[in-house]
Amino acid sequence: MLPEPDPQLCQALADDLRAAGYTSAALRDAWGAQADDAVARGLRRPATRALGERGDALAVLGRLWGLGLPVPRGDAEAALPTLRVDGAAALGLLEISGDAVTPAVLVRPQAFADDEGEVEWWIASDLDEAALGGPLPEEHVLGVGGASQTLARLQLTRRARTALDIGTGCGIQALRLRRLVDHVVATDISERALRFTRLNALVNGVEGIETRLGSLFEPVTGETFDRVASNPPFVITPRVAGVPAYEYRDGGMEGDSLVASVIEGVRDHLAPGAVAQSLGNWEYRWGEPGLDRVRRWVGSSLDAWVIEREVLDPLAYAELWVRDGGTVPGTPEYARLIDAWLDDFARRGVTGIGFGYVLLRRPLAGGPTLARYERVSGGGESAFGPHLSASLAAHDRAALLDDEGLAASILRVAPDVTEARHHRPGEEDPSVIELRQGGGFARTLEVDPGLAALVGACDGDLAVGALIDAIAQLMEVDAEALRVDLLPRVRELLVTGFLGFADD
Repeated sequence: MLPEPDPQLCQALADDLRAAGYTSAALRDAWGAQADDAVARGLRRPATRALGERGDALAVLGRLWGLGLPVPRGDAEAALPTLRVDGAAALGLLEISGDAVTPAVLVRPQAFADDEGEVEWWIASDLDEAALGGPLPEEHVLGVGGASQTLARLQLTRRARTALDIGTGCGIQALRLRRLVDHVVATDISERALRFTRLNALVNGVEGIETRLGSLFEPVTGETFDRVASNPPFVITPRVAGVPAYEYRDGGMEGDSLVASVIEGVRDHLAPGAVAQSLGNWEYRWGEPGLDRVRRWVGSSLDAWVIEREVLDPLAYAELWVRDGGTVPGTPEYARLIDAWLDDFARRGVTGIGFGYVLLRRPLAGGPTLARYERVSGGGESAFGPHLSASLAAHDRAALLDDEGLAASILRVAPDVTEARHHRPGEEDPSVIELRQGGGFARTLEVDPGLAALVGACDGDLAVGALIDAIAQLMEVDAEALRVDLLPRVRELLVTGFLGFADD
Protein backbone atom coordinates (compact mmCIF):
# COMPACT_ATOMS: atom_id res chain seq x y z
CA MET A 1 0.00 0.00 0.00
CA LEU A 2 1.20 3.49 -0.83
CA PRO A 3 2.07 5.33 2.42
CA GLU A 4 -0.08 8.22 3.60
CA PRO A 5 1.64 11.26 2.04
CA ASP A 6 3.55 13.56 4.38
CA PRO A 7 2.91 17.26 3.57
CA GLN A 8 6.48 18.39 4.31
CA LEU A 9 7.98 15.66 2.14
CA CYS A 10 5.53 16.53 -0.65
CA GLN A 11 6.65 20.15 -0.49
CA ALA A 12 10.28 19.07 -0.66
CA LEU A 13 9.51 16.91 -3.70
CA ALA A 14 7.82 19.85 -5.42
CA ASP A 15 10.82 22.07 -4.70
CA ASP A 16 13.21 19.54 -6.26
CA LEU A 17 11.03 18.92 -9.33
CA ARG A 18 10.72 22.66 -9.87
CA ALA A 19 14.46 23.23 -9.45
CA ALA A 20 15.20 20.47 -11.97
CA GLY A 21 12.93 22.09 -14.54
CA TYR A 22 10.94 18.86 -14.63
CA THR A 23 8.22 19.93 -17.06
CA SER A 24 6.54 18.24 -20.01
CA ALA A 25 8.08 20.73 -22.45
CA ALA A 26 11.57 20.24 -21.00
CA LEU A 27 11.31 16.45 -21.23
CA ARG A 28 10.04 16.65 -24.79
CA ASP A 29 13.00 18.87 -25.67
CA ALA A 30 15.42 16.56 -23.86
CA TRP A 31 14.52 13.36 -25.69
CA GLY A 32 12.84 14.79 -28.78
CA ALA A 33 9.31 14.92 -30.15
CA GLN A 34 9.46 11.49 -31.77
CA ALA A 35 10.66 9.80 -28.59
CA ASP A 36 8.08 11.72 -26.56
CA ASP A 37 5.31 10.36 -28.75
CA ALA A 38 6.81 6.87 -28.40
CA VAL A 39 6.74 7.16 -24.58
CA ALA A 40 2.99 7.83 -24.80
CA ARG A 41 2.69 4.50 -26.66
CA GLY A 42 4.71 2.63 -24.04
CA LEU A 43 8.04 2.62 -25.95
CA ARG A 44 10.91 3.81 -23.76
CA ARG A 45 13.97 2.95 -25.80
CA PRO A 46 13.92 6.00 -28.13
CA ALA A 47 13.90 8.28 -25.08
CA THR A 48 16.74 6.49 -23.30
CA ARG A 49 18.81 6.56 -26.49
CA ALA A 50 18.23 10.29 -26.83
CA LEU A 51 19.23 10.99 -23.21
CA GLY A 52 22.44 9.04 -23.63
CA GLU A 53 24.81 9.53 -20.67
CA ARG A 54 23.26 12.78 -19.45
CA GLY A 55 23.44 13.02 -15.66
CA ASP A 56 21.69 16.32 -15.00
CA ALA A 57 18.67 16.40 -12.69
CA LEU A 58 16.14 16.60 -15.52
CA ALA A 59 17.57 13.54 -17.26
CA VAL A 60 17.83 11.54 -14.01
CA LEU A 61 14.26 12.29 -12.97
CA GLY A 62 13.08 11.66 -16.52
CA ARG A 63 14.60 8.17 -16.43
CA LEU A 64 13.41 7.44 -12.90
CA TRP A 65 9.84 8.74 -12.84
CA GLY A 66 9.16 9.64 -16.46
CA LEU A 67 10.20 6.27 -17.90
CA GLY A 68 10.17 4.07 -14.80
CA LEU A 69 13.84 3.01 -14.98
CA PRO A 70 16.35 2.43 -12.15
CA VAL A 71 19.10 5.02 -11.70
CA PRO A 72 22.28 5.15 -9.57
CA ARG A 73 21.60 6.28 -6.02
CA GLY A 74 24.22 9.00 -6.25
CA ASP A 75 22.50 10.50 -9.29
CA ALA A 76 19.14 10.40 -7.51
CA GLU A 77 20.61 12.10 -4.43
CA ALA A 78 22.00 14.90 -6.61
CA ALA A 79 18.66 15.32 -8.39
CA LEU A 80 16.71 15.42 -5.09
CA PRO A 81 18.79 17.71 -2.85
CA THR A 82 15.85 18.75 -0.66
CA LEU A 83 13.76 15.58 -0.47
CA ARG A 84 16.73 13.20 -0.60
CA VAL A 85 16.39 9.56 -1.58
CA ASP A 86 15.24 8.54 1.90
CA GLY A 87 12.42 11.09 1.72
CA ALA A 88 11.32 9.77 -1.68
CA ALA A 89 11.32 6.24 -0.26
CA ALA A 90 9.24 7.39 2.71
CA LEU A 91 6.67 8.75 0.26
CA GLY A 92 6.60 5.38 -1.50
CA LEU A 93 7.98 6.81 -4.74
CA LEU A 94 11.04 4.60 -5.02
CA GLU A 95 12.86 1.65 -3.48
CA ILE A 96 16.53 1.61 -2.47
CA SER A 97 18.62 -1.36 -3.57
CA GLY A 98 22.23 -0.82 -2.56
CA ASP A 99 23.80 1.71 -4.90
CA ALA A 100 20.70 1.96 -7.10
CA VAL A 101 17.15 3.22 -6.68
CA THR A 102 14.17 1.67 -8.47
CA PRO A 103 10.96 3.59 -9.17
CA ALA A 104 7.88 2.41 -7.29
CA VAL A 105 5.58 4.78 -9.17
CA LEU A 106 5.61 7.18 -12.09
CA VAL A 107 5.63 10.94 -11.52
CA ARG A 108 5.00 12.72 -14.80
CA PRO A 109 4.48 16.41 -15.57
CA GLN A 110 1.09 17.33 -16.99
CA ALA A 111 0.61 20.73 -18.65
CA PHE A 112 -2.63 22.30 -19.82
CA ALA A 113 -4.28 25.67 -20.29
CA ASP A 114 -7.80 26.82 -19.47
CA ASP A 115 -9.63 30.10 -18.94
CA GLU A 116 -7.74 30.54 -15.68
CA GLY A 117 -4.37 30.40 -17.44
CA GLU A 118 -1.62 27.85 -17.92
CA VAL A 119 -0.64 25.33 -15.27
CA GLU A 120 1.78 22.42 -14.94
CA TRP A 121 1.16 19.68 -12.39
CA TRP A 122 3.18 16.61 -11.43
CA ILE A 123 0.92 13.55 -11.38
CA ALA A 124 1.96 10.38 -9.57
CA SER A 125 0.44 7.04 -10.56
CA ASP A 126 1.33 3.36 -10.71
CA LEU A 127 4.02 1.98 -12.99
CA ASP A 128 2.77 1.23 -16.51
CA GLU A 129 3.24 -1.90 -18.61
CA ALA A 130 6.55 -0.73 -20.02
CA ALA A 131 8.01 -0.17 -16.54
CA LEU A 132 6.56 -3.41 -15.18
CA GLY A 133 7.57 -5.44 -18.20
CA GLY A 134 4.22 -7.24 -18.30
CA PRO A 135 0.48 -7.04 -17.60
CA LEU A 136 -0.83 -4.60 -15.04
CA PRO A 137 -1.93 -5.70 -11.56
CA GLU A 138 -5.66 -5.50 -10.94
CA GLU A 139 -5.28 -2.73 -8.32
CA HIS A 140 -3.36 -0.52 -10.79
CA VAL A 141 -3.98 3.24 -10.45
CA LEU A 142 -3.84 4.81 -13.87
CA GLY A 143 -2.16 8.11 -14.62
CA VAL A 144 -3.48 10.75 -17.00
CA GLY A 145 -4.71 8.62 -19.90
CA GLY A 146 -6.69 9.41 -23.01
CA ALA A 147 -10.07 9.13 -21.29
CA SER A 148 -8.94 11.46 -18.48
CA GLN A 149 -7.83 14.05 -21.00
CA THR A 150 -11.09 13.72 -22.91
CA LEU A 151 -13.22 14.33 -19.82
CA ALA A 152 -11.01 17.26 -18.83
CA ARG A 153 -11.55 18.85 -22.26
CA LEU A 154 -15.31 18.44 -21.81
CA GLN A 155 -15.57 20.20 -18.46
CA LEU A 156 -17.71 23.32 -18.43
CA THR A 157 -15.93 26.57 -17.66
CA ARG A 158 -18.46 27.83 -15.12
CA ARG A 159 -17.51 28.59 -11.53
CA ALA A 160 -19.34 26.74 -8.77
CA ARG A 161 -19.28 26.17 -5.03
CA THR A 162 -19.12 22.38 -4.72
CA ALA A 163 -18.22 19.46 -6.96
CA LEU A 164 -18.11 15.68 -6.82
CA ASP A 165 -15.55 13.54 -8.66
CA ILE A 166 -16.75 9.93 -8.78
CA GLY A 167 -13.98 7.35 -9.28
CA THR A 168 -11.20 9.89 -8.95
CA GLY A 169 -8.27 7.52 -9.59
CA CYS A 170 -5.06 9.56 -9.45
CA GLY A 171 -7.13 12.70 -8.86
CA ILE A 172 -6.67 14.54 -12.15
CA GLN A 173 -10.38 15.45 -12.53
CA ALA A 174 -10.55 16.67 -8.93
CA LEU A 175 -7.55 18.91 -9.57
CA ARG A 176 -9.13 20.27 -12.72
CA LEU A 177 -12.48 20.89 -10.99
CA ARG A 178 -10.74 22.69 -8.13
CA ARG A 179 -9.61 25.35 -10.61
CA LEU A 180 -13.24 26.53 -10.82
CA VAL A 181 -14.91 25.06 -7.74
CA ASP A 182 -14.40 26.01 -4.09
CA HIS A 183 -14.60 22.50 -2.63
CA VAL A 184 -14.30 19.10 -4.33
CA VAL A 185 -15.24 15.72 -2.88
CA ALA A 186 -13.29 12.95 -4.64
CA THR A 187 -14.46 9.36 -4.16
CA ASP A 188 -13.06 6.00 -5.15
CA ILE A 189 -13.47 2.36 -4.24
CA SER A 190 -9.66 2.09 -3.97
CA GLU A 191 -7.83 3.48 -0.93
CA ARG A 192 -4.64 3.32 -2.98
CA ALA A 193 -6.20 5.63 -5.56
CA LEU A 194 -7.29 8.07 -2.85
CA ARG A 195 -3.76 8.18 -1.48
CA PHE A 196 -2.46 9.04 -4.94
CA THR A 197 -5.09 11.81 -5.07
CA ARG A 198 -3.98 13.21 -1.73
CA LEU A 199 -0.32 12.94 -2.76
CA ASN A 200 -0.91 14.75 -6.03
CA ALA A 201 -2.90 17.50 -4.32
CA LEU A 202 -0.13 18.06 -1.77
CA VAL A 203 2.73 18.01 -4.29
CA ASN A 204 0.94 20.58 -6.42
CA GLY A 205 -0.15 22.76 -3.51
CA VAL A 206 -3.87 22.35 -4.22
CA GLU A 207 -6.18 22.62 -1.22
CA GLY A 208 -9.92 22.11 -0.99
CA ILE A 209 -10.03 18.46 -2.18
CA GLU A 210 -11.64 16.01 0.24
CA THR A 211 -11.30 12.27 -0.40
CA ARG A 212 -13.82 9.61 0.62
CA LEU A 213 -13.68 5.84 0.25
CA GLY A 214 -16.62 4.00 -1.27
CA SER A 215 -18.45 2.89 -4.40
CA LEU A 216 -20.23 5.39 -6.65
CA PHE A 217 -22.59 7.58 -4.58
CA GLU A 218 -22.30 5.67 -1.28
CA PRO A 219 -19.84 8.15 0.28
CA VAL A 220 -22.13 11.14 -0.44
CA THR A 221 -25.53 9.80 0.57
CA GLY A 222 -28.00 12.66 0.98
CA GLU A 223 -25.64 15.33 -0.41
CA THR A 224 -26.05 17.45 -3.52
CA PHE A 225 -23.41 19.27 -5.59
CA ASP A 226 -23.20 22.05 -8.16
CA ARG A 227 -20.96 20.01 -10.45
CA VAL A 228 -20.39 16.27 -10.85
CA ALA A 229 -17.67 14.70 -12.98
CA SER A 230 -16.97 11.05 -13.49
CA ASN A 231 -14.62 9.00 -15.59
CA PRO A 232 -16.10 5.79 -14.20
CA PRO A 233 -14.66 2.30 -14.69
CA PHE A 234 -16.96 1.88 -17.69
CA VAL A 235 -15.17 -0.89 -19.60
CA ILE A 236 -17.49 -3.84 -20.27
CA THR A 237 -15.62 -6.88 -18.97
CA PRO A 238 -16.83 -10.50 -18.69
CA ARG A 239 -17.68 -11.33 -15.10
CA VAL A 240 -16.21 -14.84 -15.27
CA ALA A 241 -13.28 -16.55 -13.60
CA GLY A 242 -9.93 -16.07 -15.26
CA VAL A 243 -10.63 -12.62 -16.74
CA PRO A 244 -8.72 -9.85 -14.93
CA ALA A 245 -10.86 -7.06 -13.48
CA TYR A 246 -8.82 -3.87 -13.25
CA GLU A 247 -10.05 -1.40 -10.65
CA TYR A 248 -9.25 1.61 -12.84
CA ARG A 249 -11.48 0.48 -15.73
CA ASP A 250 -13.80 -2.36 -14.62
CA GLY A 251 -16.74 -1.49 -12.40
CA GLY A 252 -17.54 -5.03 -11.31
CA MET A 253 -21.01 -5.07 -12.90
CA GLU A 254 -22.33 -6.99 -15.88
CA GLY A 255 -22.42 -5.28 -19.24
CA ASP A 256 -23.05 -1.54 -19.15
CA SER A 257 -24.77 -1.63 -15.75
CA LEU A 258 -22.07 0.52 -14.13
CA VAL A 259 -22.68 3.38 -16.56
CA ALA A 260 -26.43 2.98 -16.07
CA SER A 261 -25.92 3.21 -12.28
CA VAL A 262 -23.96 6.46 -12.62
CA ILE A 263 -26.57 8.04 -14.91
CA GLU A 264 -29.56 6.86 -12.90
CA GLY A 265 -28.02 7.74 -9.55
CA VAL A 266 -26.66 11.19 -10.24
CA ARG A 267 -30.07 12.92 -10.34
CA ASP A 268 -30.34 12.61 -6.53
CA HIS A 269 -27.02 14.43 -6.08
CA LEU A 270 -27.52 17.42 -8.36
CA ALA A 271 -28.50 20.76 -6.85
CA PRO A 272 -30.94 22.87 -8.91
CA GLY A 273 -29.14 24.01 -12.05
CA ALA A 274 -26.24 21.61 -11.38
CA VAL A 275 -24.49 19.77 -14.21
CA ALA A 276 -23.00 16.27 -14.30
CA GLN A 277 -20.52 15.23 -17.00
CA SER A 278 -19.22 11.73 -17.55
CA LEU A 279 -17.85 9.27 -20.08
CA GLY A 280 -19.29 5.86 -20.78
CA ASN A 281 -19.79 2.79 -22.90
CA TRP A 282 -23.24 1.45 -23.75
CA GLU A 283 -24.30 -1.71 -25.48
CA TYR A 284 -26.24 -2.08 -28.69
CA ARG A 285 -28.48 -5.10 -28.33
CA TRP A 286 -30.85 -6.73 -30.75
CA GLY A 287 -33.89 -4.47 -30.89
CA GLU A 288 -32.43 -1.69 -28.71
CA PRO A 289 -29.89 0.85 -30.01
CA GLY A 290 -27.32 2.11 -27.53
CA LEU A 291 -28.53 5.71 -27.42
CA ASP A 292 -32.06 4.49 -26.70
CA ARG A 293 -30.68 2.61 -23.69
CA VAL A 294 -29.04 5.80 -22.43
CA ARG A 295 -32.28 7.74 -22.97
CA ARG A 296 -34.09 5.20 -20.81
CA TRP A 297 -31.48 5.52 -18.03
CA VAL A 298 -31.76 9.31 -18.04
CA GLY A 299 -35.53 9.34 -17.77
CA SER A 300 -37.63 12.48 -18.04
CA SER A 301 -36.57 14.63 -15.08
CA LEU A 302 -33.19 15.94 -16.29
CA ASP A 303 -31.88 17.98 -19.18
CA ALA A 304 -29.66 15.69 -21.25
CA TRP A 305 -27.07 16.07 -23.97
CA VAL A 306 -25.58 12.72 -24.93
CA ILE A 307 -22.98 12.57 -27.67
CA GLU A 308 -21.89 9.24 -29.13
CA ARG A 309 -18.41 9.47 -30.65
CA GLU A 310 -17.94 5.96 -32.02
CA VAL A 311 -19.35 2.44 -32.10
CA LEU A 312 -17.13 -0.66 -32.09
CA ASP A 313 -18.15 -4.17 -33.01
CA PRO A 314 -17.72 -6.77 -30.23
CA LEU A 315 -14.47 -8.21 -31.63
CA ALA A 316 -12.80 -4.80 -32.03
CA TYR A 317 -13.91 -3.86 -28.51
CA ALA A 318 -12.53 -7.08 -27.03
CA GLU A 319 -9.20 -6.65 -28.81
CA LEU A 320 -8.89 -3.05 -27.57
CA TRP A 321 -9.27 -3.90 -23.90
CA VAL A 322 -7.41 -7.20 -23.87
CA ARG A 323 -4.40 -5.36 -25.31
CA ASP A 324 -4.93 -2.53 -22.82
CA GLY A 325 -4.37 -4.99 -19.98
CA GLY A 326 -0.98 -5.96 -21.40
CA THR A 327 -1.85 -9.31 -22.99
CA VAL A 328 0.04 -9.69 -26.25
CA PRO A 329 -1.78 -10.66 -29.50
CA GLY A 330 -0.81 -14.07 -30.87
CA THR A 331 -0.51 -15.75 -27.48
CA PRO A 332 -2.85 -18.47 -26.15
CA GLU A 333 -3.88 -16.16 -23.29
CA TYR A 334 -4.89 -13.46 -25.76
CA ALA A 335 -7.09 -15.90 -27.70
CA ARG A 336 -8.67 -17.19 -24.49
CA LEU A 337 -9.57 -13.72 -23.30
CA ILE A 338 -11.00 -12.72 -26.68
CA ASP A 339 -13.25 -15.80 -26.58
CA ALA A 340 -14.43 -14.85 -23.06
CA TRP A 341 -15.39 -11.37 -24.26
CA LEU A 342 -17.22 -12.63 -27.33
CA ASP A 343 -19.11 -15.26 -25.30
CA ASP A 344 -20.17 -12.57 -22.83
CA PHE A 345 -21.48 -10.30 -25.57
CA ALA A 346 -23.27 -13.17 -27.30
CA ARG A 347 -25.17 -14.05 -24.11
CA ARG A 348 -26.76 -10.57 -24.07
CA GLY A 349 -27.21 -10.25 -27.84
CA VAL A 350 -24.73 -7.37 -28.06
CA THR A 351 -24.06 -6.20 -31.62
CA GLY A 352 -21.98 -3.11 -30.89
CA ILE A 353 -20.59 -0.93 -28.12
CA GLY A 354 -20.91 2.85 -28.16
CA PHE A 355 -18.56 5.31 -26.52
CA GLY A 356 -19.47 8.87 -25.76
CA TYR A 357 -20.08 11.82 -23.50
CA VAL A 358 -23.00 12.39 -21.15
CA LEU A 359 -24.04 15.82 -19.88
CA LEU A 360 -26.98 15.93 -17.48
CA ARG A 361 -28.50 18.93 -15.72
CA ARG A 362 -31.17 19.38 -13.08
CA PRO A 363 -33.47 22.17 -14.33
CA LEU A 364 -33.74 25.27 -12.16
CA ALA A 365 -37.52 25.40 -12.47
CA GLY A 366 -40.15 23.54 -14.41
CA GLY A 367 -39.40 20.56 -16.59
CA PRO A 368 -36.44 19.72 -18.82
CA THR A 369 -36.00 21.70 -22.01
CA LEU A 370 -33.01 19.86 -23.51
CA ALA A 371 -32.99 16.28 -24.77
CA ARG A 372 -30.25 15.74 -27.36
CA TYR A 373 -29.06 12.23 -28.20
CA GLU A 374 -26.79 12.40 -31.22
CA ARG A 375 -23.80 10.90 -32.99
CA VAL A 376 -20.96 13.36 -33.57
CA SER A 377 -17.54 12.27 -34.79
CA GLY A 378 -15.85 15.63 -35.43
CA GLY A 379 -13.85 17.90 -33.20
CA GLY A 380 -10.59 16.01 -32.76
CA GLU A 381 -8.64 17.29 -29.76
CA SER A 382 -10.69 20.46 -29.31
CA ALA A 383 -11.38 21.88 -25.87
CA PHE A 384 -15.11 21.20 -25.81
CA GLY A 385 -15.80 22.76 -22.40
CA PRO A 386 -16.09 26.40 -23.55
CA HIS A 387 -18.18 25.29 -26.55
CA LEU A 388 -20.58 23.30 -24.36
CA SER A 389 -20.85 26.18 -21.88
CA ALA A 390 -21.73 28.62 -24.65
CA SER A 391 -24.15 26.16 -26.25
CA LEU A 392 -26.03 25.59 -22.99
CA ALA A 393 -26.27 29.33 -22.38
CA ALA A 394 -27.61 29.90 -25.90
CA HIS A 395 -30.11 27.05 -25.51
CA ASP A 396 -31.36 28.41 -22.20
CA ARG A 397 -31.82 31.91 -23.60
CA ALA A 398 -33.58 30.66 -26.73
CA ALA A 399 -35.81 28.32 -24.71
CA LEU A 400 -37.29 31.37 -22.94
CA LEU A 401 -38.24 32.96 -26.26
CA ASP A 402 -41.31 32.12 -28.28
CA ASP A 403 -41.08 32.44 -32.05
CA GLU A 404 -41.98 36.11 -31.88
CA GLY A 405 -39.22 36.76 -29.36
CA LEU A 406 -36.70 34.80 -31.41
CA ALA A 407 -37.67 36.76 -34.53
CA ALA A 408 -36.99 39.96 -32.62
CA SER A 409 -33.52 38.79 -31.56
CA ILE A 410 -30.33 40.06 -33.16
CA LEU A 411 -27.87 37.27 -33.90
CA ARG A 412 -24.33 36.99 -35.14
CA VAL A 413 -22.67 34.14 -37.04
CA ALA A 414 -19.87 32.50 -35.05
CA PRO A 415 -16.37 33.55 -36.17
CA ASP A 416 -15.28 29.94 -36.84
CA VAL A 417 -18.11 29.26 -39.33
CA THR A 418 -17.38 29.12 -43.05
CA GLU A 419 -19.55 28.36 -46.06
CA ALA A 420 -18.81 26.01 -48.96
CA ARG A 421 -20.84 25.93 -52.18
CA HIS A 422 -20.61 23.06 -54.64
CA HIS A 423 -21.59 23.63 -58.25
CA ARG A 424 -22.11 21.11 -61.00
CA PRO A 425 -20.16 22.05 -64.14
CA GLY A 426 -22.04 24.62 -66.18
CA GLU A 427 -24.72 25.31 -63.53
CA GLU A 428 -25.05 28.77 -61.97
CA ASP A 429 -26.86 27.72 -58.78
CA PRO A 430 -25.08 25.50 -56.24
CA SER A 431 -26.23 21.92 -55.89
CA VAL A 432 -24.97 21.74 -52.28
CA ILE A 433 -24.41 24.49 -49.69
CA GLU A 434 -22.54 23.57 -46.50
CA LEU A 435 -21.90 25.44 -43.27
CA ARG A 436 -18.69 24.30 -41.62
CA GLN A 437 -17.70 24.82 -38.02
CA GLY A 438 -14.00 25.23 -37.28
CA GLY A 439 -14.24 24.83 -33.48
CA GLY A 440 -16.49 22.89 -31.14
CA PHE A 441 -17.44 19.55 -32.66
CA ALA A 442 -16.45 20.68 -36.17
CA ARG A 443 -19.93 20.04 -37.51
CA THR A 444 -20.76 20.29 -41.21
CA LEU A 445 -24.37 21.07 -42.09
CA GLU A 446 -25.98 20.95 -45.50
CA VAL A 447 -28.39 23.88 -45.76
CA ASP A 448 -30.79 25.29 -48.33
CA PRO A 449 -30.44 28.75 -49.91
CA GLY A 450 -32.88 30.34 -47.47
CA LEU A 451 -31.02 29.27 -44.34
CA ALA A 452 -27.64 29.99 -45.93
CA ALA A 453 -28.81 33.52 -46.74
CA LEU A 454 -30.07 34.05 -43.19
CA VAL A 455 -26.85 32.84 -41.57
CA GLY A 456 -24.81 34.99 -43.94
CA ALA A 457 -26.86 38.05 -43.03
CA CYS A 458 -26.57 37.57 -39.25
CA ASP A 459 -23.92 40.21 -38.61
CA GLY A 460 -25.28 41.68 -35.38
CA ASP A 461 -27.19 44.47 -37.09
CA LEU A 462 -30.79 43.49 -37.93
CA ALA A 463 -33.27 41.25 -36.12
CA VAL A 464 -33.90 37.73 -37.40
CA GLY A 465 -37.47 38.52 -38.41
CA ALA A 466 -36.45 41.51 -40.52
CA LEU A 467 -33.79 39.41 -42.23
CA ILE A 468 -36.28 36.65 -43.03
CA ASP A 469 -38.71 39.17 -44.51
CA ALA A 470 -35.97 40.57 -46.74
CA ILE A 471 -34.85 37.11 -47.83
CA ALA A 472 -38.44 36.11 -48.61
CA GLN A 473 -38.80 39.15 -50.83
CA LEU A 474 -35.57 38.35 -52.68
CA MET A 475 -36.54 34.69 -53.11
CA GLU A 476 -40.12 35.60 -53.99
CA VAL A 477 -41.62 33.27 -51.39
CA ASP A 478 -44.18 33.77 -48.62
CA ALA A 479 -42.50 35.46 -45.63
CA GLU A 480 -44.66 33.76 -42.99
CA ALA A 481 -44.02 30.31 -44.47
CA LEU A 482 -40.29 31.04 -44.52
CA ARG A 483 -40.41 32.04 -40.84
CA VAL A 484 -42.15 28.79 -39.94
CA ASP A 485 -39.44 26.90 -41.82
CA LEU A 486 -36.38 28.79 -40.58
CA LEU A 487 -37.01 29.66 -36.92
CA PRO A 488 -36.79 26.05 -35.59
CA ARG A 489 -33.53 25.66 -37.48
CA VAL A 490 -32.24 28.92 -36.04
CA ARG A 491 -32.78 27.43 -32.58
CA GLU A 492 -30.71 24.42 -33.62
CA LEU A 493 -27.92 26.63 -34.95
CA LEU A 494 -27.85 28.50 -31.63
CA VAL A 495 -27.44 25.28 -29.65
CA THR A 496 -24.76 23.89 -31.96
CA GLY A 497 -22.81 27.13 -31.98
CA PHE A 498 -23.18 28.25 -35.57
CA LEU A 499 -25.07 31.35 -34.40
CA GLY A 500 -24.96 33.37 -31.20
CA PHE A 501 -26.81 36.27 -29.65
CA ALA A 502 -25.13 39.49 -30.74
CA ASP A 503 -25.02 40.96 -27.23
CA ASP A 504 -23.33 37.96 -25.60
